Amino acid sequence: MPVPLEYERASAKFYEYLVDARDTAGLWSTHVTYTMTQGVFHVFRRRISTEEAIAFANTLPICLRALFVTDWDIKEKVRAFETREAMTKEVCLLRKNHNFSTETAIRDVAEALRRHVDEEDFDRLLAKLPEGAIDFWKV
Repeated sequence: MPVPLEYERASAKFYEYLVDARDTAGLWSTHVTYTMTQGVFHVFRRRISTEEAIAFANTLPICLRALFVTDWDIKEKVRAFETREAMTKEVCLLRKNHNFSTETAIRDVAEALRRHVDEEDFDRLLAKLPEGAIDFWKV
């Protein structure tokens, strides 16, 4: 069997997402966008179980899936969903001296991410997650 296309083109697809998210957020660098995306992923991941997080990760393209699980403390207690403003402040805590996430970071990542996933599968999965998950990824 040949290497699946999603693996063969993983880096290119990841960069396409970073450029899309960068432009959506009005940022100047894909490096800044990377940190913003990772921060948003960490904040969301803290609010769902490990089993739910794995199911969520499986809706993402390969490199975003890897970013979602990178540096994961699976022993961290699950937190409740909060206001978007409070969770955005949490996004900004990741590498806080080098984090230039926007005030609309969660929405910006959600908007770009939705263009790079199968939205039907994504929304179907979100509907199975705890209350607050759908709103978190709402554009």
